[in-house]
Amino acid sequence: MASKLQMLTPEQRRHAQSVVLDSPRMPYGLIARLLFKTMDLVYGREKTLSKFKVLELIARVPYQSWENVAYVAITHMYADREFARRVFDRVKEAREAQDNEMWHLLILEELTHARGINENFVLHRVLPQVIAFIYYQTCWLLYAIKPSWSYLLNAQFEDHAEHEYMEFVAENPELEWEGFKSLFEEDYGSFESMADLLRQIAYDERMHKEESLEAIATARFQ
Repeated sequence: MASKLQMLTPEQRRHAQSVVLDSPRMPYGLIARLLFKTMDLVYGREKTLSKFKVLELIARVPYQSWENVAYVAITHMYADREFARRVFDRVKEAREAQDNEMWHLLILEELTHARGINENFVLHRVLPQVIAFIYYQTCWLLYAIKPSWSYLLNAQFEDHAEHEYMEFVAENPELEWEGFKSLFEEDYGSFESMADLLRQIAYDERMHKEESLEAIATARFQ
């Protein structure tokens, strides 16, 4: 399964936003609903850069858990070269997704710092790590039992993130005129505006979602 991640043009990003805003969210399962409800209770229902930063911290977790399980599988099944190759390819895909989510996190950290946004140490530093740890264990267990369960949970998480970002841009039209400068432009990309940046991040989440759904459809590693 090759990665679908790509950098869109500004026009393509605006089109992607219109498609998302006109599309319903996926039906979320119990674990996803519990996670999103918890975040709303702790951080409020309002979409903010600080809340998105927590989302991105958690977003890396499934890929880390899949990589961990995959290495365990390779350790025990390395004699089956075809199986080991398929698993290692999945590890590479997971790493790419982790890196992509890492750039999202670093850029959002940079943006909240530049704006002087006041964040509570416990709520925005300690608690996200606790949530991420619990989510990691959940994703790991689901993947070990039946990979498609973990893929589906990730698809639901990425669908939620995609809609949250696109709705945030729609709700804050001033972002269209706010420029974007970052230390990470060479690594992630340059954008005409904050709105353009957030649309690209949302599109990345959509691609992660589609990759997880494709993994379910092809029943890989089951």
